[in-house]
Amino acid sequence: MAMNPVGWFEIYVQDMQRAKTFYEAVLGYPLQALPMPEGGEHPDMEMWAFPGQPDNAGATGALVHMPGCPTGGGSGGTMIYFVCEDCAEQAARVAKQGGSLQREKISIGPYGFIALATDTEGNMFGLHSMK
Repeated sequence: MAMNPVGWFEIYVQDMQRAKTFYEAVLGYPLQALPMPEGGEHPDMEMWAFPGQPDNAGATGALVHMPGCPTGGGSGGTMIYFVCEDCAEQAARVAKQGGSLQREKISIGPYGFIALATDTEGNMFGLHSMK
């Protein structure tokens, strides 16, 4: 079976409840707690997964809180693009949830449209749609 290049992503956060509330409100679906294995290397780590099914196209991932792990802005950060029906709808929710819109919906030609935003933790992310 051929796989897409991205198989998983993690967005590191400082305040899990704030970040979880932000992404659930902007994207319009709930995140699911990922239990940490007992006796694991990082017992104080917390993860909340974005929804996904193994047989569906695209990647899924999680918000991660691990004390002492840096988050947010600057160069070298990971850019995650969330698939949307119309990225303008999700972009309109960003500021209302405490984030900031970096670039409103723009055309990327035959590849659809994107909007760029920053979440409540300082992470930049993208929204992508074909219309």
